[in-house]
Amino acid sequence: MPAALRGWVLPLLLLLLWWLAVSLGWSKSPLLVPVSQVWHTAVEQTVSGELWRALRSSLWRDLLGFAIGASAGLIFGTVLGLSRLFESLLGPSFHTLKQISLFAWIPLLSVWFGLGDAAKVAFLSLAAFFPVVLNTFEGIRSVAPELIEVGRVFEFSRWQMLRRVVLPSALPSVFAGIHLGLIYAWLATLGAEYLLVSGQGIGNTLIDGREHFKMDLVLFGVIVVGLVGFALNWLASQLEHRLLAWRGRSVAQYE
Repeated sequence: MPAALRGWVLPLLLLLLWWLAVSLGWSKSPLLVPVSQVWHTAVEQTVSGELWRALRSSLWRDLLGFAIGASAGLIFGTVLGLSRLFESLLGPSFHTLKQISLFAWIPLLSVWFGLGDAAKVAFLSLAAFFPVVLNTFEGIRSVAPELIEVGRVFEFSRWQMLRRVVLPSALPSVFAGIHLGLIYAWLATLGAEYLLVSGQGIGNTLIDGREHFKMDLVLFGVIVVGLVGFALNWLASQLEHRLLAWRGRSVAQYE
């Protein structure tokens, strides 16, 4: 079996089990609706444009919150990693704040920003901020001392040391943080749409399905959430692979 298809084995088996459970009467629960009903709902949501409006709203909040949180995280993590003084002043406070559950920030954010999109974007920014800071900090602090010594031998300036030695060595860890931040922001998008004022979005689709006991709509929403998360993860992996391809070429030159 081609490697690209192996990841589809489990979803297809679950789909088959779902179809058999309903068709053969293994389950009489109204919570397990036929696959055909979910497919009909998917077609209806797509043709009517409801799916695209919900996706546009959720992805807009997700990407905006991620961009703000990741940008702030990169700056803060870089300064935290480069400056011992900055770490001693703000590091303890940061490491305390990161222990607070993300959802515990919602009451405070709702007071500061209200219950609309501003609070949701701020919540998503926090979701992306912490993993980016941590991985950027760890990447910079994990630069091999030997590489620093090479830079000193070549009499690099501070800027040259940062650009040619520190950042290239820290990039894998930085990209890992960005990757995590993107996934956490998408997960937080659903939480924000659930817990703050509902509006257009995939979270609202799930809420509508739950309130009207339309399990076909709920299951459709869950599938869409999973597919979007998979797509974001795949895009982040492809971007990371392309931007770090030079590392593989550099190693190959010395083999």
